Amino acid sequence: MSADLQKKPIRDAVTTINSDGSHYKLYPADVHGRWAVMRRIFGYVLIAIYILLPWIPLNGNPAVLLDVENRRFHFFGLTLLPQDLWVLFFGITGLGFGLFFITALLGRIWCGWACPYTVFLEHIFRRIERLIEGDAVQRKKLASAPWTASKATKQIIKQGLYLIAATTLAHIFLSYFIPLPRLYEFMQQSPLANATAFGIVMFLTGALWFCFGWFREQFCIMMCPYGRLQSALTDEDTIIVGYDELRGEPRGPKGKTEGSCIDCMRCVKVCPTGIDIREGLQMECIGCTSCIDACDDIMRKIKQPTGLIRYDSQRGFARKPRRLLRPRIFVYSLLGLFGLIAFGVTFSLNARPYTADVSRMRGQPFYVDGSLVRNHFQIRLHNKRNQPAHFSVKLLNPPAGFSLSGTSGEIDVEPGGEITRTVIVLVTGKNYTGPTPLRFQILGDPGNVTLTHQFQFLGPNPQSIQESP
Repeated sequence: MSADLQKKPIRDAVTTINSDGSHYKLYPADVHGRWAVMRRIFGYVLIAIYILLPWIPLNGNPAVLLDVENRRFHFFGLTLLPQDLWVLFFGITGLGFGLFFITALLGRIWCGWACPYTVFLEHIFRRIERLIEGDAVQRKKLASAPWTASKATKQIIKQGLYLIAATTLAHIFLSYFIPLPRLYEFMQQSPLANATAFGIVMFLTGALWFCFGWFREQFCIMMCPYGRLQSALTDEDTIIVGYDELRGEPRGPKGKTEGSCIDCMRCVKVCPTGIDIREGLQMECIGCTSCIDACDDIMRKIKQPTGLIRYDSQRGFARKPRRLLRPRIFVYSLLGLFGLIAFGVTFSLNARPYTADVSRMRGQPFYVDGSLVRNHFQIRLHNKRNQPAHFSVKLLNPPAGFSLSGTSGEIDVEPGGEITRTVIVLVTGKNYTGPTPLRFQILGDPGNVTLTHQFQFLGPNPQSIQESP
């Protein structure tokens, strides 16, 4: 860390990188205010959702469980099989354009309020740091102080709590892929007995510990692609966190300048990415609103109107008319809506509690047995539900002479299981007139779900059957 603990940010350089390429560590001051309270409440709600989703049962399964081992993917009471996952393309597309819409409208509100990285860093790891080492001034003094027993103790406690938090987050993440009872069994066994799961947890723990304990805001500035993408999504009408230059300038000590900004640098001291918001819109700004609360607090103390730093558009700061509805808003909203509608339609058509795959068996496409023509098929039945299912298979409105053999009565499938049955479609030679389109009707219970599958019944030249002795 640089010895210069009061590095002044400039617009054309990243504050957290020194001239020699080393990391300049930030010590953002804590801030209090209405935006900080709302953001903290929202952050803890998101953390609670992250923790609780694997625990909430819906239709006998966790609310969200990507059970890769058993190839079952559960989303809020619905279950998808690998062959159903293509429908997620439309959902991801809709959510992607939805994020574009929010960015065009409200800037980087996702980064400052809802991004998991920001939520964990600000509401867990920085809370731990402030609890152990104190406020920004105390943390700076501790960092520059020589090593003593007190400093070493604080560092050990802090890093130990970081490790516990990172390990907990890693295990919660793994619970989205392994059912909780099974994960609890893994935790009681030797790591070598479940080497893959243990390796994933160790890797995630190390990555989280590194990112939140040292790398911190560097991830948002250097590695996150969304921060660079946002410049192509926003315009002068996008609502951002910004500084009212017309009101604030020229800045200077109170009573010695006409501007409202007294150059107290409080907005810089609370910034988690080390920028000076007064230099204009910058890539490093994540829209966290800390500078708004800090500036409003100073304005109240010097008896000036609040809002010198606020949510507004660049046109609003320039005292120009603001446009809420503009072409990019319509385009992003329509594309997002189209993706979500397509997802809803395809999901409702494909994400059924049961699925049936019908395929023609290998070998000859048909068999002739005296005066009968036979086609052989294989039906694979999937039960996605967490309860037994019963299936029956029949031909739907078959022409005269066609019948089904190889299955009778109900086919029972265990919860979450699948079963394969061979069925034979027969027709008498006198009723066979050539390739005939037919349909299987598969009834699933409980739920009275009906599945159909169309196929082509194949056979030889009809005359060859009639002419055969």
